[in-house]
Amino acid sequence: MVGRSIPQIIWGRLRKDRVAMVCLVILAAYYTIAIFGPFVAGFVGIDPYKFDSSAISDLGGKPVLPNGGISWQHPLGVEWGTGRDIFAQLLFGLRISLVISTCATFLTVVFGVFFGIVAGYTGGKTDTILGRFMDLILAFPFLLIVMALSGVLTDRLTALGVPQGNASRILYLILVMSVFGWPYLARIVRGQVLSLREREFVEAALSMGAGRRRILFTEILPNLWAPILVYATLTLPSYIGFEAVLSFLGVGVLPPDVTFGSMLAQSVTYFNVVPLYLFIPGTVLVILVVSFNLLGDALRDALDPKAVH
Repeated sequence: MVGRSIPQIIWGRLRKDRVAMVCLVILAAYYTIAIFGPFVAGFVGIDPYKFDSSAISDLGGKPVLPNGGISWQHPLGVEWGTGRDIFAQLLFGLRISLVISTCATFLTVVFGVFFGIVAGYTGGKTDTILGRFMDLILAFPFLLIVMALSGVLTDRLTALGVPQGNASRILYLILVMSVFGWPYLARIVRGQVLSLREREFVEAALSMGAGRRRILFTEILPNLWAPILVYATLTLPSYIGFEAVLSFLGVGVLPPDVTFGSMLAQSVTYFNVVPLYLFIPGTVLVILVVSFNLLGDALRDALDPKAVH
């Protein structure tokens, strides 16, 4: 009988979890839409920036058709006052939200794993300095800092050569999320490394003359993938929600570009008249976040060595 590798064991456990597989399909569909959706939108002739004056009335910009202007031409309706297609806005907004959250999660994992491994294995003054630095970052009121420094730091990024406008805004959001988010993962990694550094395989590597870099990133790091993957799958949806909050508060992506947060912010004004303006982007956002959370829970169970399947 041929033994199975660890990835094969994990995949076998995930395949038995129907909820995990449904969430995996949903997330794959979301990323596929985010990548190819704008091209499809251009092919079928819908544009999130195009004002359709024929879809709204001249008095107040109310959609001519009921239910927010839903029609064959605009399957999810049009934006009040401009006539812009809601479906096209969702396609482009999904891409922006996923780019910000995915990049921020990647940087969070890189910073958190690096500093967590170094602090946990080195110990002594290095561990103390990094620990106090993490405490300092965690002591800042995250939301207030992001809102207060938005204008200043985006101007600084523009001065450094980043294109002005949403390019600098998106880069700012990615950097600020990752900078304030990595200490949480670093603490988890540090705790794991404190126990792993006393294991026999580390002592064997030391006795064979292995250098510190090899021990950290060849011997210890492969044993940390379980908590890292679980943390990443739970962090990414939180960043999606946080980006939506910032856009809702007006410190995210600037118009005419849209994200889930900006669509929700605009929908509040017309919620009493056309509730679909709130329910459509809200439902898409909820499905995305819940799918990530459920997949993270399933991945945690699949990576549990004590789990019985």
